[in-house]
Amino acid sequence: MSGSSIGSLFCVTSFGESHGAAIGCVVDGCPPGMALSTEDIQSELDRRKPGTSRHVTQRRESDTVEILSGIFEGKTTGAPIALLIRNEDQRSKDYGNIADTFRPGHADYTYWHKYGIRDYRGGGRSSARETAVRVAAGAIARKWLHERYGIVIRGYMAQLGPIVIPFKTWDVVNENPFFVADAESVPALEEYMDQLRKSGDSIGAKITVVAENVPVGWGEPVYD
Repeated sequence: MSGSSIGSLFCVTSFGESHGAAIGCVVDGCPPGMALSTEDIQSELDRRKPGTSRHVTQRRESDTVEILSGIFEGKTTGAPIALLIRNEDQRSKDYGNIADTFRPGHADYTYWHKYGIRDYRGGGRSSARETAVRVAAGAIARKWLHERYGIVIRGYMAQLGPIVIPFKTWDVVNENPFFVADAESVPALEEYMDQLRKSGDSIGAKITVVAENVPVGWGEPVYD
C-alpha cells in the first residue's frame, strides 16, 4: 500500500491501524537544533484526543506520544524523528458484527474492493484514528515555523451543518468543546448536536485555518 507519506523537504510517513498495537509516524527533514520535548507535541494531541466531550467519539485514549529517535539532549539532530502513540482502548469485539457488512459513509467497501482485504476493526488503516499522528507531526512543523519565521497557524470551526458561527475572538477557541470563536453560540450548538444524536444522524462542519506572517514567495504556482 502506497500513499502513506506526505511532503518532500519535510516528509511525514504514518503507520499503524485503529485497533493495532500502536499508531505512529516518521518525520524526515526536521532541521537540527530546535528544542523539542514530548510536551510540545502532547499539548496538541490533547486538543484532538477522543473522549474530551460527549460530542466526539467516546473511545478512551490518552494519546500519549513517545519520541523514539531524532532527539539528543532535548534538541532535534536533523535525523528522522520517530513518534509512537500506543492504542489503549481498542475493543475489537465491538466490530465483530460488521465483519461481513459494509458500513455506509465509511471506506469499508472501497477499501475491500481495492485491496481484496480489510481490517474491519474500527476501519483499520482507513480509520480517523490515523489523524492523531498527523497532529503530532504538525506540532513539530508548527513549532519550527513559529520559531524560525514567526508564523502563527490557528483554526476554528466556522459552521456546523446549517449553523454559521461568527468569528469574534481567538481567545475562546480552546475554551469550548466545539473550538468556535464565539462562546455565545455554544448552547445552540450543544442543543443541535443532542438532537442529531437522538435521531441517530450525523452532520458535517466547516473549519477555517489561518496562517499569519507567512513570508512572501513561498510555494509554487501549480503543484510543488
